[in-house]
Amino acid sequence: FQLQASGGGLVQAGGSLRLSCAASGFRLADYRIAWFRQAPGKEREGVSFSGGSTSYSDSVKGRFTISRDNAKNTVYLQMNDLKPEDTAVYYCAAGRPVASAWRTSSMYYYWGQGTLVTVSS
Repeated sequence: FQLQASGGGLVQAGGSLRLSCAASGFRLADYRIAWFRQAPGKEREGVSFSGGSTSYSDSVKGRFTISRDNAKNTVYLQMNDLKPEDTAVYYCAAGRPVASAWRTSSMYYYWGQGTLVTVSS
């Protein structure tokens, strides 16, 4: 079972990126999916969640959108109006947390390897 994250890169402030997370060996449709990120020197934080409903951290609400393509067994994170403080390694994760606990990383079974997003000012 594997999650493969991709789509990171270097972008100027105000720009956009779309991250992808492709699953192999299992169906993403059977799981709840979250994106986390970890900036240098900081703890990993939940960014967005898809599990029947969608949720976002306050810092990205209105700028990021999580979506799924079950036919492609892939989840996406569209990131618009990027800011330097969005710079981090982004991870996708699959599990079955209750919606109220989506930010708890220990609730997820499978993790992608991370993709680096760097936003320059």
